Order: sequence, then structure tokens, then C-alpha cells
Amino acid sequence: MSFKNIFDGKSVLVTGHTGFKGAWLSLWLEKMGANVFGISNEIPTEPSHFQEALLSETINHNICDIRDIAKLKDLFDECSPDFLFHLAAQPLVRNSYIDPIKTWQTNTFGTINLLESLRAHEKECVAIFITSDKCYDNVEWVFGYRETDALGGPDPYSASKGAAEIAIRSYIKSFFPRDGKIKISVGRAGNVIGGGDWAEDRIVPDCISSWNKNEKVKIRNPHATRPWQHVLEPLGGYLRLAQCLYFDDKLHGEPFNFGPPANQNNSVGELVEKMSQNYGNSSWEDVSEDFDGPYESGLLKLNCDKALHFLNWHAVWDFERTVKETSDWYNFFYKGKNTSSELKDLSLSQIDSYTDSAIKKKLEWAIND
Repeated sequence: MSFKNIFDGKSVLVTGHTGFKGAWLSLWLEKMGANVFGISNEIPTEPSHFQEALLSETINHNICDIRDIAKLKDLFDECSPDFLFHLAAQPLVRNSYIDPIKTWQTNTFGTINLLESLRAHEKECVAIFITSDKCYDNVEWVFGYRETDALGGPDPYSASKGAAEIAIRSYIKSFFPRDGKIKISVGRAGNVIGGGDWAEDRIVPDCISSWNKNEKVKIRNPHATRPWQHVLEPLGGYLRLAQCLYFDDKLHGEPFNFGPPANQNNSVGELVEKMSQNYGNSSWEDVSEDFDGPYESGLLKLNCDKALHFLNWHAVWDFERTVKETSDWYNFFYKGKNTSSELKDLSLSQIDSYTDSAIKKKLEWAIND
């Protein structure tokens, strides 16, 4: 059964809908006929995929800080969701050093506020809480982290995501029994790239910003390796998790990793070099010897066997396709588009291309009955 059969006509609440992943998810859900209700505290960047794709004209767009539990509960009741995707967060590691209190309040207590809103919800709802691959206590071993590995992290961002998971687990055990109306699962992913990301202190936006000014991009940690994946990969995983949880309450309370195959763990330098080849007239330089900043992990890998076994989910695009789709999007934005409607059509066409690739790989969610 395809995603569309599940989400068509349903009320779907997306927190963080104006962000990078949230805008892509809202666009995908809208394409499938869902009634998307978004909650976010701001439009975080300028430009913004949310604005460029004209999403404010087609979904129910609401400004609310998830730390404000009274307003959040009111909006939650107004939406009365059949599905919830919680993506709202303070998403940047370096910002968590600058403002750790806001990071903890947003990522941990904001999550608890959503759980409290669910606790008062009187209808059935499937809720997917998105945390991060950085929720793991990263000791930089060569093995991929499994969902049963220890949570935590040295920086406020990672620790706040680990704490959010502990809160989710506590609420499930205390208030949301398996035979109840609320079903909850957790998605863990990170290091996503794709068009429409303009967040500060991320490698792809940094590259695009520098190259559009004919400058070399400065890379502070080119040998660090990450499980890079296109933004549509984990979003497809979240949608698949919601679809399976809708039918199978045995997945209630279960966390899942979403990432590329274990052998697809490329360095920052490899990503930038491949981006530069696709984007044209672009270059970079290693400034790691001059970098004096907070701790950054050198190695991070995920084991996604659980998602393959229980959800029949795996990544669709390889590293080269991921980088090409990302580069093509930015090339079109800066060098090809004339209107926002054209950009929205491009984003929708990339969703179609991703779905076509999934069909070729015979993934269940992409095949219509």
C-alpha cells in the first residue's frame, strides 16, 4: 500500500514545518493529499524553501514556540491530528554551545510539551518523534550504532536529544500503553543534504554561499566522515515508519535509525569535492590547522538493519546521485528559475524521481495497489 493511501485526507501535524526537513516533508505530504497543519516558531532562514515553495499558501501555517505549552496545546486541539511528525528543534551543534539553555528547553522540554499535548488527545494518533543520530554516546568506533546503544553526547545539542529520547520512553511506559489510542515511534537520522538548506554552519549551505560569491569555501574538518544522505531518504523512512505503525502496534515505542548503507560513509572533503565538480567554478581549502572551535566528532556511522527488517526500508540513492540532486537544485535556484512556482515544480519532480527510484528497487511504500 502506497503512502498516499495512508495520508490522503488525513490531518497531519508537522512541527518545524518551516525548516529544511520540515518543508520537504510538508511538501511531500501535501502532494499526497494530506491536510498539513504546521507549527514553527519562525521561518529560520532567508532564503527559505518553505517560502520559495509557496507552502504558506497551501498548508495551515502557524507560528508557535513549542516551549509555550499553553499555545501549543491550543493549536494541537485545533489541528486534532491523525498523524504527528515532530521535527521542531534547535538543530545546530555549535549554536548549542552559544545558548545551551534554549537548546535544552527546545529539544527536551519542547518534546515533553508535545507528549503532554498527546496525553490529552482523545482520538487515535500515530506520532513520529524525530531526534538525531547524535543522540548516541559517540565513542567513534568503526561499527554503526544500533538502536540499543547508549544515548548521550558531549555537547548540549547531542545531550538534549538523548534526554528527549529518555523522556519519550518514560511517557510511553507511563501514559501510552500499546492498546491505547496513541502510538509513538522515534526516528533517528542526521547529516542530510539536499536543496533548500540555508542554515548556518552546515557544509552544503556554506559551500553554496561561498561559491556564489566566487570565494573558496573554508573547510575546518575535511577528514571527518558522516553518513551523508539526501533529505528525502530519512523523510521516506519517517513516512514508512508512520505507515507501519498505523497497522502494527508492535512497533509502538520502538526507535529506528535511517541512513545510508554502512559502506557509504564519505568524508567532508569527499562531499565538498563532489559538490564542486557538480556546481562548477568552485573550490575549497582546508583550514583545520587554524580552526579553534568546540569539539566535533570525527567518525559517526549508523546501523540501519532494524529499519530494513521491520519496515523493509533502505536508502534509495547512492552518494553520487545524492550530491547530483542537491547540486542540481541549487543550480536551478540561483541560475535557472524565474518564479517560485517553477522551484516548487522542481522540488516535486525530485520527490517523483525519488519515488521512481524506490519503485525500481521494489520498496513497498512506493508501489500503488
